[in-house]
Amino acid sequence: MTDIARQPAASESAPHFIGLMSGTSLDGVDGVLVASATGRVLAEAYLPFPNDLRETLMLLQAPSENELHREALAANALVRVYTACVRELLATAGLPASAIAAIGAHGQTIRHRPGEFDGIGYTRQLNAPALLAELTGIDVVADIRSRDVAAGGQGAPLVPAYHQAMFAESGETRVVCNLGGISNVTILPCAASGQPVSGFDCGPGNALLDGWATRHLGKPYDDGGAWGASGHIDDALLAALLSEPYFRQTPPKSTGRDLFHAKWLDAHLAAFPGVSPVDVQATLVALTAQCVADDVLRYAPDCRGFYACGGGTRNHALMQAIAARLPGISVATTEALGVPPHQVEARAFAWLAQRCLARQPGNLPSVTGAKGPRILGALYPH
Repeated sequence: MTDIARQPAASESAPHFIGLMSGTSLDGVDGVLVASATGRVLAEAYLPFPNDLRETLMLLQAPSENELHREALAANALVRVYTACVRELLATAGLPASAIAAIGAHGQTIRHRPGEFDGIGYTRQLNAPALLAELTGIDVVADIRSRDVAAGGQGAPLVPAYHQAMFAESGETRVVCNLGGISNVTILPCAASGQPVSGFDCGPGNALLDGWATRHLGKPYDDGGAWGASGHIDDALLAALLSEPYFRQTPPKSTGRDLFHAKWLDAHLAAFPGVSPVDVQATLVALTAQCVADDVLRYAPDCRGFYACGGGTRNHALMQAIAARLPGISVATTEALGVPPHQVEARAFAWLAQRCLARQPGNLPSVTGAKGPRILGALYPH
């Protein structure tokens, strides 16, 4: 009989982890293959979503007919993109599946309602982790947010724990900002302050910008932010958008496409019929920049370094707008700290998978509001 107690843990026999992230931008999957001992990225990959999957995922952001059936089929389709991403990572690194301890697979958020209804609420990341384990032959860590929500937390943002591990500097207060579909910040205080790490969702990031570009340019994003940069900010419209109560909530807080979606924008635009599409785009750039900058100045007034990651870093107009609203603060991307901005989220979920297998907490209660540190994720052995 095999002595199970003497079998090596997956993390001991397989030294690497894969992180997969598909965020609220709904554009595709970012993947990294990381050496757990050093944190060095051995391979990276990006696979865009097929148009039909992207359309289905967008529809599933709101209640619709027969959505349980469509959600299940979309989860299977999503996992096939995940599987292709894993195979590309393995091929690039020249490694077999047996070299991977686990895949950290975030899934695709389609509802995020923590704290509502029964005081706990829920968060739902569309995924089929059992199928991913079956197709890849690798253990999968998934459903990573739910444990924090069950402990009374927001379940988001989760990456601040990784930001702390990677980017904290004892001598200065730093802010790391993810400009994804939704924007969020991590505040890494200097050691002398005695303050804990904090973080929260600021508001819209690329979600409204990309949606408006799709509607008026016929492509999924405003390349480089050039279209928005050619327009003019409508101050009255901006003030109306900034009147959203979410911006005045105090942390811990999180949001998503449940709130910031096309109907939310259209409801505001109904009072401003004369604003041209390009000026709406310019105003949406200002909205994202303003809600980020306001939160930095309010909650991290001693910040000396602001480091952005995520797809929004490719929007030059957005980065310039943020910098203009943060005078005296150095504004850069996480590239300046040694991590390419497009890798940060995927690396974070590889790190969270490693924490799960080691039975170490992955959340920060000071960020999410959970009752305490919790081991995040459910394991699906291959």
